[in-house]
Amino acid sequence: MARLNVNGVVREVDAEPDTPLLWVIREQIGLTGTKYGCGIAQCGACTVHLDGAAVRSCSMPLSAVEPGQKIVTIEGLAPDARHPVQQAWAELDVPQCGFCQPGMIMASAALLAQTARPSEDQIRQEITNICRCGTYNRVLAGIKLAAERGQAG
Repeated sequence: MARLNVNGVVREVDAEPDTPLLWVIREQIGLTGTKYGCGIAQCGACTVHLDGAAVRSCSMPLSAVEPGQKIVTIEGLAPDARHPVQQAWAELDVPQCGFCQPGMIMASAALLAQTARPSEDQIRQEITNICRCGTYNRVLAGIKLAAERGQAG
């Protein structure tokens, strides 16, 4: 049994140490906002926060999560969807199909928590998530809007 702090709730899970964190979150805990995209940490659909840092949970084994570390999923970012990045996303109609957006939002929120007013180059370097629909310009605009408002959350 492993103990995980997910969205502020300590949970015990029974999984093999090499089980990807993504599958523990989705299948054992039942939080399905974190998506499976590629399984090789390339697309970013599985992005969650681990002690505030954006990590790709599809390639992170359960054993890599240390006791006491805090995991935040899209469901825990702001349960009322009032996080500044979520508000900017809604205001600018950022998502098209929406599949990649939880990971995009989590990566963006982590960036803004670290760098309140990132440059466009910093955003392009840090947000490496892949979007099939190509909403990158709207993602960029959403991050800029949240940053301009000085509301990194």
